[in-house]
Amino acid sequence: MEETDREAFATSVQRVAGMLQRPDQLDKVEQYRRREARKKASVEARLKAAIQSQLDGVRTGLCQLHNALEDVKDIQSSLADVSKDWRQSINTIENLREVKDAVVQHSQLASAVENLKNIFSVPEIVQEARELIEQGELLQAHRKLMDLECSRDDLMYEQHRMDSRSAHDTGLIRGYFGDVQRLSEELAKQLWVVLQRSLVTVRRDPTVLVSAVRVIEREERTDRRALDRQRQTGFLPPGRPKRWKERMFQVLEGTVSARIEGSQSDTRESDRMWLVRLLEVARRNVLDDLVVVRHLMVQCFPPHYDTFRVFFHLYHRALSARVQELAADDLEANEIVSLLTWVLHTYDSEEMMGHPELSAECDINQLEPLLPEEVVDELLSKYIQTFTSNITGWLRKALETDRKDWYKDTEPEADQDGYYQTTLPAIVFQMFEQNLQVAVQINETFKDQVLQLCLKQMTSFLHRPRRARYKEDHLRDRQLPQCYVQYMIALINNCQTFKESISSLKRKYSHSMEPTANDAAIEKTLSEVAKDGCQFLLDEVFLDLEHHLSELLTRKWITGSHAVETICVTVEDYFSDFSRIKKPFNLEMTSEAHRRVVVEYVKAVMQKRISFRNADERREGADRMIREAQQFKLLFRKLSPDEDKEWLCDSITGMAEVFKLTDPTLLYLEVSTLVSKYPDIREEHIAALLAVRGDASRDMRQMIFETLNQNRSPFPASTPPIFKDITVPSLASMAVPKLLK
Repeated sequence: MEETDREAFATSVQRVAGMLQRPDQLDKVEQYRRREARKKASVEARLKAAIQSQLDGVRTGLCQLHNALEDVKDIQSSLADVSKDWRQSINTIENLREVKDAVVQHSQLASAVENLKNIFSVPEIVQEARELIEQGELLQAHRKLMDLECSRDDLMYEQHRMDSRSAHDTGLIRGYFGDVQRLSEELAKQLWVVLQRSLVTVRRDPTVLVSAVRVIEREERTDRRALDRQRQTGFLPPGRPKRWKERMFQVLEGTVSARIEGSQSDTRESDRMWLVRLLEVARRNVLDDLVVVRHLMVQCFPPHYDTFRVFFHLYHRALSARVQELAADDLEANEIVSLLTWVLHTYDSEEMMGHPELSAECDINQLEPLLPEEVVDELLSKYIQTFTSNITGWLRKALETDRKDWYKDTEPEADQDGYYQTTLPAIVFQMFEQNLQVAVQINETFKDQVLQLCLKQMTSFLHRPRRARYKEDHLRDRQLPQCYVQYMIALINNCQTFKESISSLKRKYSHSMEPTANDAAIEKTLSEVAKDGCQFLLDEVFLDLEHHLSELLTRKWITGSHAVETICVTVEDYFSDFSRIKKPFNLEMTSEAHRRVVVEYVKAVMQKRISFRNADERREGADRMIREAQQFKLLFRKLSPDEDKEWLCDSITGMAEVFKLTDPTLLYLEVSTLVSKYPDIREEHIAALLAVRGDASRDMRQMIFETLNQNRSPFPASTPPIFKDITVPSLASMAVPKLLK
């Protein structure tokens, strides 16, 4: 306490020192004193109030404890009195057991009296109820059934309450009311019949359906009461709970399933379009039924049944089960497409479950897929396999049809521009188009798969045509096929048609126009087919020219021959037919014909069929060669006005200039000029030219060869060869021909 006083005194001194630091503050001492006095008084007042409040709380607590003690003493006294009274009443309870049994017996007798009318009239009431069921008066029949069941249940409950329960008495009651249970079963059967025909009944007489639903609702309430009493007393009437509401939904589910199953009236054997008809009938039935449910049937059921949603899901499950059965069947390719198109598109569309009248009540997107994804993938895989097999067969048949067309005695058809063509491209791409149109109906991924498969099959298909077989048959008998040239032209044109059709398919059905491996393979194969066709036609031309070509550079030729005139007429005649070849193949063919004519002419020179005897003969032969080269130029200028290939014929003119030269000492200059224009000339070619000229000595030939070899120039890669593939008979045994570079 003393220490506290010292601390208080020190604090006070410090506060006073803080207040009186300046001389002018001495005048305010009295003011400071009064302020501190007020503070002291305030603190003392608060302390007194706090202490008084705590004292009041303690006083109140002590009073409450005193009252609680008095209450405990009273309760102890009351419990002692109750215990005393209970011990005294045990004997009294034992003495009242007989009264209790009498009360129970009285209750049983009262129940029997109350149900006396029903007890004695059970057979009559059962018969009346059956007649009402037959008449369709379901509510009245059910009322009688409920009265009988109530009487039976009351009697059995009273029997259950007895301490000495008699199984014999219970069995007696159950047996006496046995017809009541059978009546209940008969009424249930009639209810199920009404529910099975509910979609028809609700249109004709909805009151019948309403009555059936009301009966089921009554039974549901009775079931709930029976279960509640069982929890309280342990007694459950026989046949309870009936669960007719649960059974009702099972019947409705069976009705919906039967409705879906009944959509099939045809089989594959009787109608190829059986599946399309089945799906269309199912679509119409489901849509009509759900519209009826929405507008009529929902009014016959309590709102909490959510009738439309229940039926919506019932039809969905039934359809799902049905289409899965169909998917598990051995479906053909067109049937797979019909099923998948219906499942993936028609089912969700406004024509069916997405119909505006239905979508307002239920969202189709909340339902499970009609077919599981793995089943859809399995069907698509099966379709691809079947389609691959089918398309192979279709293409084989198309080729067979095309082969038969080749041996017809009529020309192939021409398009609007006059180009020959066969039906092969149209048949092939019609098949592709039909299957791609079908694939589009399913999904984009499947469409891309079918497109790639079509292109892949196209690649292998293009290797099948037996073009060489037609040529071989024609060579054995040039009268067969009768229109060989025209059909070979059509085959070449078909290659261009195939290219255009493939591009059209890709533009229409593919998002990407980037070339693929299949595209490159098809392009290469089509080019090869067209090139072979052009080659076969040129072989046909030169087969007719063979005799006339053999006359060139012979004694008959120099004395007067019309071989070149005949060659030109024959080529022009053939090319009047070849004008029906499409670009670019007609241009390529004209260019190749030009090259081959010149090459054959050069071959005739190199075969040394003639050796000029004198200058006049050389001049006459050279002039004839120049005239014939000009004839060839005019011919091919007429056949291909836009193409400059005159340098080919200039090779004939160049050789003529070698023959025409009168001064042998200048022969080297002419030969070197020819070699500079046509660098693929070899020594044996020069030797053959000099041999035909007939006046070149051995020394001169040797000098020309040596001089030319010393002045080699690089062989330009861009220069098309003429002499390269021409062999000279006398030098044919040389292993490696020497090129003059």
